[in-house]
Amino acid sequence: MTEASQRRSVLTRFLDGVERTGNALPDPVTLFVLMIFLVVLASVIASASGVAVPHPGTGDVVEAKSLMAADQIQRLLMEMPQTFTGFSPLGYVLLVMLGVGVAEKTGFLTVALRSLVSGVSPRLVTAALVFAGIMSSLAVDAGYVVLIPLGAAIFMGAGRHPVAGLAAGFAGVAGGFSSNVILTPLDPLLAGITQEAARLVAADYVVDITANYYLMLGLVPLFVIVGTWVTDRLVEPRLPKWEASESPIQTSDGDVSEIERRGMQAALLSVGILAAVVAALAWAPGYPLRGEDGSFLPLMRSLVSLMFIAFLVAGIVYGLTTRVIASDKDVVRMMGDAMSDLGVYIVLAFVAAHFIAMFNWSNLGIISAVVGADTLRAIGFEGSPLLVSLIVLAATINILVGSASAKWAFLAPIFVPMLMLLGLSPEATQAAYRIGDSSTNMITPLLPYFPLILIVGKRYDPNFGIGTLVATMLPFAIAFGIASTVFFVGWLALGLPLGPGVSGTF
Repeated sequence: MTEASQRRSVLTRFLDGVERTGNALPDPVTLFVLMIFLVVLASVIASASGVAVPHPGTGDVVEAKSLMAADQIQRLLMEMPQTFTGFSPLGYVLLVMLGVGVAEKTGFLTVALRSLVSGVSPRLVTAALVFAGIMSSLAVDAGYVVLIPLGAAIFMGAGRHPVAGLAAGFAGVAGGFSSNVILTPLDPLLAGITQEAARLVAADYVVDITANYYLMLGLVPLFVIVGTWVTDRLVEPRLPKWEASESPIQTSDGDVSEIERRGMQAALLSVGILAAVVAALAWAPGYPLRGEDGSFLPLMRSLVSLMFIAFLVAGIVYGLTTRVIASDKDVVRMMGDAMSDLGVYIVLAFVAAHFIAMFNWSNLGIISAVVGADTLRAIGFEGSPLLVSLIVLAATINILVGSASAKWAFLAPIFVPMLMLLGLSPEATQAAYRIGDSSTNMITPLLPYFPLILIVGKRYDPNFGIGTLVATMLPFAIAFGIASTVFFVGWLALGLPLGPGVSGTF
């Protein structure tokens, strides 16, 4: 056995152990319920012990709150409907799946995927999927809802294991969240927080939304290369050979028939007309999909709704052309069937929403982050080692607190001024945070879309559980984290600008 084979065997055994351990855990719904009880217990102990930290931004004391206190029990019971329905991924998933359900039930997605796979070189399928996942951050969270299930279906259509396609799409969407070819809604959000933190040291300091653009652009090809290599060399070889008979989605072999081809042409024409309408609505400042200041933020925030409309229109037009749809009753039935397929996800969303909400109500997330940041600062690192430590800290905290902006809101007032005084620019600190924050998105059960991905995986593997998903994505998380950290340190060492007119030094 070669040295490379021995290394792969060790890695395979390790990941198999992670998978067995994770899958030995209870059902995800039960696991979230148990985690809720643990959070309640931890909140009671922390509150009774008087655990508190100063808020890094305001200086106010943040105290641990007991979830068994009368006001917290009252809040839980009174806000339960709002906590559930306010769980942002739930609305995205239900809305998009109403359209995707029609597109799938009519056969449009099956034919489209067959056509796509037959027209793309097998060598490029993985890279194209990872790249598409990275670019999906333009649509905020739509990549989780649309691209990851689509990736599984694309791999299945190519005769490859769909879980590998799921993993490649997930790696691009989650691991590449902070990189893109174009500025995303995350850029102005983080820049505003960084600027406020920087002004604690320099009152007139300005952080542009392009502060990290060059670095984030440079990370795109790196993530595509790393994601493709991990998928093809580490993840897919662990999976059993995929047999077409195992497919839960009906597909047909051979070429696309004439009626299917006409249906595809009509559906694509309808989507093209829809795209032209969207472009017209975003043509100039003040238009419905364009901000008064000329920004495309309204368009970006409408992409989930536009995806629903696009899938719905394409599915209906395809169904009418191929005579799969005979009346409006068929469309309603297909949409209903799509919702019934999401029953387990809705149950998962209910418990996940309450776990995340209760964790936030207890203040344990903020307290953990502040304590970790203070400990890191006490170590006394300077320069690149401190930035690397911040990357590790952000990656670790990301497992406990999901929101990128929420974490940065309480980390920025600590690290931005501190690193400015040590000669590092606020933009460099922000970049370090972004790298760490995205690297562990793939392995944290607190990711709001984690339950959805589990449901997608179960379509192809009934035994697909939390352990399977974590073991599948762990190589991506490690590879993305190491590669992007080394890339970032090298970027700074070469003195390359992080963005237009932005350096790593202050």
